[in-house]
Amino acid sequence: MQKDCKITGKVWLVVDHQNTLINDIDTDMIFHNQYLAITDINKMGQYTFDNLEGWKDFASKAEKGDIVITGKNFGAGSSRQQAVDCFASLGIQAILAESFGAIYKRNAINSGMPILTITDIVLSKLSQREEITIDLEKGTVSNKNIHIQPFSKVQFDIYQSGNLFTFGEKIIEK
Repeated sequence: MQKDCKITGKVWLVVDHQNTLINDIDTDMIFHNQYLAITDINKMGQYTFDNLEGWKDFASKAEKGDIVITGKNFGAGSSRQQAVDCFASLGIQAILAESFGAIYKRNAINSGMPILTITDIVLSKLSQREEITIDLEKGTVSNKNIHIQPFSKVQFDIYQSGNLFTFGEKIIEK
């Protein structure tokens, strides 16, 4: 399964009531612990951001192919895999943030979920639900003069393979 190095989708700027990107969104805000008994990934999406003030209706509004943009320290907290899988369940294509919690970052990369660090986000350059194109290899956002940290070789290989397990199987086959 070969994936394109460019992703196009509409953005969700995860902002507070002052139109500032929200920082420190932890895994409990992304996917609350009351839903941890749900094991079917297809049912997880409906609970995405269910515990994030002002964003409880996100799952009902999100569309397949969307891109989420947040502030610093996204996904801090537990090693809750559902906090990655719930976005995949909704068909979210990528998550951009100023920084990520270390465990969340590793879980997302291993799952083949494109997460990218924004190096110079300026909200005035983007509008809610605007369509953008991200180049994963070059680290650019179309026509916006916004830079992201491009994928590392390994991250791109895992993404291209679908997830870490499939990537590992390809290495073993060689």
